[in-house]
Amino acid sequence: MLHGPIRMQVTVERWELARPFHISNFVFETIEPVVVSLECDGSVGRGEAIGTYYTGDTGRVLADQIEARRGAIEASGSRQTLRTLLPTGGARSAVDCALWDLEARLSGRPAWETAGLAAPTPLLTTFTCGIDTPERMAQVACGYATAKAVKLKLSGDPIDAARVLAVRAARPDVWLGVDANQGHSPDSLRELMPTLIEAQVQLIEQPFPVGQEHLIDRVKSPIRIAADESILALDDLLALSRHFQAVNIKLDKCGGLTEALEMARTARRLGLEVMVGNMMGTSLAMAPSALVGQLCSIVDLDGPIFLKADREPSVRYEDGRIQIPPGLWGGL
Repeated sequence: MLHGPIRMQVTVERWELARPFHISNFVFETIEPVVVSLECDGSVGRGEAIGTYYTGDTGRVLADQIEARRGAIEASGSRQTLRTLLPTGGARSAVDCALWDLEARLSGRPAWETAGLAAPTPLLTTFTCGIDTPERMAQVACGYATAKAVKLKLSGDPIDAARVLAVRAARPDVWLGVDANQGHSPDSLRELMPTLIEAQVQLIEQPFPVGQEHLIDRVKSPIRIAADESILALDDLLALSRHFQAVNIKLDKCGGLTEALEMARTARRLGLEVMVGNMMGTSLAMAPSALVGQLCSIVDLDGPIFLKADREPSVRYEDGRIQIPPGLWGGL
């Protein structure tokens, strides 16, 4: 809980991608995050979110959601109260992360300490290859020269097998995961499974559409299957975790760092492998996610690498790891 009047500024930004990024049934060319700035006693905290394209979020939609609760947000200053003011999703995430940042700046106590975590360390992150020809995806994987973990976007089509084999041949040294973003059917996944096993794929992310989680129980997979779109927030985790062996937690889905930390700790108690991911974004969106990453065994925080330019200060990618610079967010 913060003391003193809070003044909020809500801005929708536009950032260009270096090139189109293709996933199953969607193409990113630009991102339009909402950025929330909260000022109190001369300090300013910031948070950024994009939300989720598959629920119809845009920067303008998120900004309108926040503006509709402006008075209550400025009067409260409480992360717990915020959970009753805005639904799970990007709008709440932007405000929640701004509150964490503001609290750290006012108190001089870093967000990681308030969150009950150890001081953050650089995190090994995956680097993602968007959907393309097998040859082009192999080239992209090779371009991630220092990467130690690579994730492939798949479409659910027969050519997926060639994509996986091409990347594995090009990068025999990396941890490999695949993500069809709901693009598979049980039959297509069964057909692909021998190739995934041959290529030593370690994770299959969200193979089937939302609402078809029960079909996972019918697929014999020696590879762990992770939920993404199926599990947005804590309630979904409690309801659907039995179908999965891992969960990808994203602040843009669940409503910010407060809920993401609770989800990560709950998932670990449930025996799930915990992953933190992103919906694209600038470095400002990666910093709070990196705190969740301290509780995760899989980290996917490569969003800024796809942008033409990033905000300053920006995260650093070195030796396959993401490192958050001082002064970016949360007193890190």
